Amino acid sequence: MGTVVFIGAGPGAADLITVRGAQRLAAAEVVLYDALTDPALQDLAPNATWHHVGKRGFRPDSTDQTEINDLLVRYAREHGNVVRLKGGDPSIFGRLEEELEALAKAGIPCEVVPGVTSALAAAAAAQRPLTRRGVGRSLSLTTAMTRTGDMVSSRTADTEVFYMAGKQLAALSARLIEAGWPAGTPVSVVSRAGWPDSLQSEHTVGTLDDASQVHADRPAVVVVGAGAAALDLSPVVTEAAHVPPTR
Repeated sequence: MGTVVFIGAGPGAADLITVRGAQRLAAAEVVLYDALTDPALQDLAPNATWHHVGKRGFRPDSTDQTEINDLLVRYAREHGNVVRLKGGDPSIFGRLEEELEALAKAGIPCEVVPGVTSALAAAAAAQRPLTRRGVGRSLSLTTAMTRTGDMVSSRTADTEVFYMAGKQLAALSARLIEAGWPAGTPVSVVSRAGWPDSLQSEHTVGTLDDASQVHADRPAVVVVGAGAAALDLSPVVTEAAHVPPTR
C-alpha cells in the first residue's frame, strides 16, 4: 500500500511550485495531473508514469471524477508514491474533498502540499494587493459558473475574486450589478495568470464586457472591488538642491 500526495502545482509556470511540492513530485512513481499544469513539471519526475486526468470547463472530454478517484486508489495499491498534481492550490476549487474521501475509505494515507492559487498570481501580475488597509479587509474566492451553467455573483466581501468567468463577462457584469455592486466599481481581469504571456486589463463593473475580446479563449480571473483599484505607482520627482559653484 502506497501514499498519495496532493500537490499544488501553482497557477502557471513550473517555477511557481513550492520547494516541498517539487521535492515530493521528484519522488513520485505515478503522477495524475490536471490539464492546466505546466508540462515542464515532468522534468522534475522524469522516471514517473504521468497520467492526464484534466477537467476543462465541464467539457465532454474532461475526466470523470469517479474515474479519477478509482485511479488514485488503484495506483496507490500498486505503487509506493503516487502524486495527484493539481493546478493552483489543491483546496481551492480542486475537488480535493472527493478524492480525500475516496482514499480514506480505501485506507490509503495522504498528504496535502499547498500551492499558489490563481487569485494570488492575478494580483501579483496586476500589482494590485488583494487586501487594502482600511478599505479591503475581507476577501472572497468564488467560481462564477456553476456545473449547471448558471452565472453566480455576490457582494459578501470588500474584494471578490471570480474564477472561471472568462467566457461570461457580460453576464457577470449584469449579475454583479444585481448583487449591489455600483457600476463604477473597479475591476481587474487577468488571463493566464502565472504564465509569461499573462494579460491584465482594467475595467469597471459596468464595462466588464469590454474585457471579453482582450482575454478571448484564455482562462481568466476577475477581481472586483477594493483589491482591483489601481495604486499610485508614479515616481516622486524632486528638484535637485542648488549647489553654488566652487571657486
